[in-house]
Amino acid sequence: MRHSLPLAPQFYVTAPQPCPYLDGRAERKLFTALQGEGAEKLNNSLSRQGFRRSQNVLYRPSCADCMACLSARVRVADFTLSRSQRRILKRNADLRRTATSPWATEEQYALFRRYLDLRHADGGMADMDIFEFAAMIEETPVKSRVIEYRESAATPGSVRALIATCLTDVLDDGLSMVYSFYEPDRVKDSLGTYLILDHIEIARRIGLPYVYLGYWVPGSRKMGYKANFAALEIFKGGEWIDIGDPEDHTGETHPLSVDPISEQVARIQLPDTRSG
Repeated sequence: MRHSLPLAPQFYVTAPQPCPYLDGRAERKLFTALQGEGAEKLNNSLSRQGFRRSQNVLYRPSCADCMACLSARVRVADFTLSRSQRRILKRNADLRRTATSPWATEEQYALFRRYLDLRHADGGMADMDIFEFAAMIEETPVKSRVIEYRESAATPGSVRALIATCLTDVLDDGLSMVYSFYEPDRVKDSLGTYLILDHIEIARRIGLPYVYLGYWVPGSRKMGYKANFAALEIFKGGEWIDIGDPEDHTGETHPLSVDPISEQVARIQLPDTRSG
């Protein structure tokens, strides 16, 4: 018997789990498989509709009583540096960037473990072993890159320490920062912000209009820093809008702001993946 993939993506909903961003709330995700010849087009299309990639899955928060997680992206052409961001670039001027194919290394995993143990010890990835880490990096059906940041060599031929790593998807309209981690001891260097600033510069150089940052969550200290970027847009009400005053979006945690799953799926615009 011949088996083939369904013509249209099938969407599913995860069981509720404790929310990692807002205390006392439960998260739920709407997701679909990312596979086959149409994976690239599907990733491009759904990324523009607030979805994120994790390995061969595309997902978007679809919680029962909350819509606080808002997909965020920076409009590259209109972005300007703040004074504090200029200082961050200066503090990290010693770092050198290299882009490679999505291939996991033991050095990356060692940095990843230090990052989790000190920054996210109670998170959902805290128990990830090296094989699961390799799957996160390498299982990608789309155009992805691993971008490493290393210290400048102290002397010619010496080993340069790995300071930060970002798994990045290259979309048709931007760069999507899938997951990043960095040396947790360099707190004053604001490496999370630095990685975003550098991706904005990469996108500017190669002519891509957006950098996708993942989710911004009003009321979450973990995600609050994303609102500090100029030209930030959020995906809200089915369209991308300027974030404006972050305080204007706190109402998204109200239960009546949530549409039924069937209505959410019906509004998803799917690409034409037919060949020819």
